[in-house]
Amino acid sequence: MNLQIEMEHHRGVLIVRLAGELDHHTSDMVRMQMDEAIQRRQCEHIVLSLKNLQFMDSSGLGVILGRYKLIKQKGGKMAVCDVNPPVYRLLEMSGLFKIMPIYDNEGNALTELEVVS
Repeated sequence: MNLQIEMEHHRGVLIVRLAGELDHHTSDMVRMQMDEAIQRRQCEHIVLSLKNLQFMDSSGLGVILGRYKLIKQKGGKMAVCDVNPPVYRLLEMSGLFKIMPIYDNEGNALTELEVVS
């Protein structure tokens, strides 16, 4: 498995940092870990940091869209930040940015979600 996932809770926001490859080999693990974190801790929003994600396929898109729908049903928001060019292109072609905002970095995403002190 060529993926690292780091999760941090910050004032009701689940920050998820992915590094490596989000594909059909790793998508189930990411889905389960994010779902568990969402259910275990009360989080209102999700920030997905893709700074170190080198590759993503349609399975990864499915994970992102599924978590977006889950948090939206709870009245929350989801944002993506720090996207490198190859992954950005896939997200753009999929139309993801029409439903979810993208930010340059975690700080900007957190500011827009109004959780920075």
